[in-house]
Amino acid sequence: MTPPVLWTPSAERIERAALTTYTRWLADAHRVETSGYHDLWRWSVTELEEFWESIWQRFDVRASAPYERVLGSRAMPGAEWFPGAKLNYAEHVFRERDPTTVAVLHASELRPLAQTSWGELHEATRRVAAALRAAGIVHGDRVVAYMPNVVEAVAAFHACASLGATWSSCSPDFGVRSVVDRFAQIEPRVLLTVDGYRYGGRDHDRLDVVRSLQDAMPTLERTVVLGYLDPEPELGRLRGASRWEDFFSEGDGDPLSFAQVPFDHPLWVLYSSGTTGLPKAIVHGHGGVLLELSKLLHLHVDLQRDDRLFWFTTTGWMMWNFLNGGLLTDASIVLYDGNPGYPGLGALWDLAEQAGITCFGTSASYIAACMKDGIDPREGRDLSRLGAVGSTGSPLSPEGFDWVYDRLGRDVWLFSTSGGTDVCTAFVGGVPTLPVHRGELQARALGAKVEAWRSDGTPVVGEVGELVITEPMPSMPIRLWGDEDGTRYRASYFDTFPGVWRHGDWIEITERGTAIITGRSDATINRGGIRMGTAEIYRAVLSLDEVVDALVVDLPREGTPGFMPLFVVLRDGLALDDELVGRIRARIREDCSPRHVPDEVRAVPAVPRTLSGKVLEVPVKRILSGERADRALSRDSLADPDALRPFEELAASPEWRNG
Repeated sequence: MTPPVLWTPSAERIERAALTTYTRWLADAHRVETSGYHDLWRWSVTELEEFWESIWQRFDVRASAPYERVLGSRAMPGAEWFPGAKLNYAEHVFRERDPTTVAVLHASELRPLAQTSWGELHEATRRVAAALRAAGIVHGDRVVAYMPNVVEAVAAFHACASLGATWSSCSPDFGVRSVVDRFAQIEPRVLLTVDGYRYGGRDHDRLDVVRSLQDAMPTLERTVVLGYLDPEPELGRLRGASRWEDFFSEGDGDPLSFAQVPFDHPLWVLYSSGTTGLPKAIVHGHGGVLLELSKLLHLHVDLQRDDRLFWFTTTGWMMWNFLNGGLLTDASIVLYDGNPGYPGLGALWDLAEQAGITCFGTSASYIAACMKDGIDPREGRDLSRLGAVGSTGSPLSPEGFDWVYDRLGRDVWLFSTSGGTDVCTAFVGGVPTLPVHRGELQARALGAKVEAWRSDGTPVVGEVGELVITEPMPSMPIRLWGDEDGTRYRASYFDTFPGVWRHGDWIEITERGTAIITGRSDATINRGGIRMGTAEIYRAVLSLDEVVDALVVDLPREGTPGFMPLFVVLRDGLALDDELVGRIRARIREDCSPRHVPDEVRAVPAVPRTLSGKVLEVPVKRILSGERADRALSRDSLADPDALRPFEELAASPEWRNG
């Protein structure tokens, strides 16, 4: 049954969409005639070289050395894009800017809303680049940042890119072990950091953590501290550290210039969630990121002049890199550092009004929390500039779609997206010229040949399968750091289907070309041969007002079809009694299937999540199956390490071990 259409773009919106302009340009410049978006998508993934060359031309990518061909090798892994080209990502951000217009708006729990013009951002970037150059940083060196989502981090990233050095960042709420596990892999020369941060109204001093980072990373030559909590941080607690203002006064007068680097020269290193072992250090190249984010933010997010793009993120999540990509367009970006629920869940909606946000990006969990808490974003606020809402991080429930349209109005374009750190983009998501169906992602992104496959490699439509990408994309990792022979890279993405990227999600591509993500394929619940993504079970459970969060796992038990416990977090002051357990079971039976009714329901204080908000189903499953917690995951990867304790205690209890 086709779900209802919740939004249809107006003729005026379709007419002014960058995607419409691109399609007409394509017909004129390349003689490519397409009949609608899905036909355009098919062309983009069939004529791969012509498509990506059109993106290069349409968004005026400038190279100091020309490319020899678009695709030197089409193999996965190992595709070679635009060999011979030399360019610089940051150069495309700063070219031809009006220095008086707004580039970045920024606010935090420590700082009021302010704005930075293009001229001010250029100058801040120039000063950082000059100081790094004076310190001997050259292309290929690594600069790491232990910083919050503040404008200084934006300037520092672009300065690093301008030199051809490689950037990597972690949010300051990461613990020592988690940061070292990431940064030490890439042997950085410079650490940029803050003295602390404020979250939920509480100040968190991090100078002792910074000292531990210095001790754990012998390659560090310079540590530069931004006084974020205190304008005069206690640098005596560190070894040879400099104040931000002092260090970045070095090299004054040097102009901002841009090192010309090969298309696949490392721009930044991102990291997998790191729930087990060392996180994968994922390397993306200047050219691949430039092309992919230019395509995505112009054509799929439809950013234009006077738009203001916000996405709630930290520097430890790929959405920070995505948000910075907004500066490749004519839009401004909006930063926020702090707790999105402090002093209440309306805080980000207040920011939307104050900053004039036109595209409000958030997570499915934030929308669910607003829905549970009865938040009305428009009550007492003027959100007339808000034209679009983006959601990512986990599947947005159909009820989440309803809430957005009930509370924000029928004129708002809601686009739910799915992608990943691995490719630093969304490969399924928004299309400004297509309707929005309840509970569905609008379409597959241009240039992303996403399919649903059965376990035998058969593509399917209208049924759930493994999400695979069957053709290369420019923003796929150029390599994993330290994985010289590519063994770990191949094992991570190409072992299941050789030569085809397996992403690890369940997806259904409908007959209409829309998509439904049902959860991680490695956390699937398989009961009696009926496979179901955990997202479907969460949707059913969270429809009950009493339940605010949930986690479910399917555990193998010898001699049984398996054991499926469900863990729920209840509203404050409520207790899990037989009546509520009965209603939880009934709701899952009705909304999912009788086979997926949990064998047991337990209340827990919190659900373990990564720092980027992902539910830790697989590590919890391993702990409950008898594995030690320190082998199942890195505690520093948890947003709340204490959330794991009830699961450890349960796994150690005689009641559980004796099953």
